[in-house]
Order: sequence, then C-alpha cells, then structure tokens
Amino acid sequence: MSLQSTSSIGDATVLAQIKVISGKCIEERRRKERKTQEQLASDVGIGVRWLREIESGNPKSSIEDHLRCASGVGLPASYFLIPLMFMDHKMAFPRQLLLDDIAALEEHCIRCIGDYYVDSIASRLRPTAPCPSTDDED
Repeated sequence: MSLQSTSSIGDATVLAQIKVISGKCIEERRRKERKTQEQLASDVGIGVRWLREIESGNPKSSIEDHLRCASGVGLPASYFLIPLMFMDHKMAFPRQLLLDDIAALEEHCIRCIGDYYVDSIASRLRPTAPCPSTDDED
C-alpha cells in the first residue's frame, strides 16, 4: 500500500500537511544550498513548474517526487517520516525541528530506538523470580 492511498479523510489531511512541511523544507534547503529551482528540477528529472508545486505543498504531488527532491538537496528521508509519526499520533509537529540539524535529530531517534530494543531484550532475559539461594543451611 502506498502512502498516497489513504482510507480516510483524516489520513489525507495528515498527508497534505506532511506535503506542505516537506515542500517548505525542500525549498529552504535548496535556498541554503544556493541551488535554483531550475538546477534542482534538472538534477532530479522533473519540470521547474512541478518543483514549484512540490515546494508549495500541492496535495497532488507524489511522495516519490518529494523524496527525490529532498535527496537532491541532501535531506534524509527522516525529514518526511518524523513529522508523519507526530501527526499519526495526533500531535502537532514543530517544523523548526527539521530546519535545525536534521542529522542530529535522526541520530538521536536511532539511538532511542536502539536503547528501547536493547532494554526490551534485556528485560526478556532477566529472570522474573529471584534465584534460589545456593548457601547450605547448618
């Protein structure tokens, strides 16, 4: 199932919000990288007009085009997935998080997932009842 095929209006609204956030992130990163719309469009194989639509958050734009443009300006896929997780949990996403250091945020998320996984495994390996004493009684 693709991210674009949604089963409810609420899902479509979340996806539309994600596309707006994504478009702004792509535009801001493109400007920071001092790339023109023409350069980025050419780099990722789309038309300039379509890039403008993506940067404006057009809900008809595809997730694939957003990800290709993001890659063209050096944004990792997490810039798209992290806001999606927030919105999936009905939480507002502070866009400023993506405009700062996305690599540090991504690294922190990966560490948290790793810590959670290690803790989960460790808790399964710990005995649930205390071990019987091995001391002999006199």
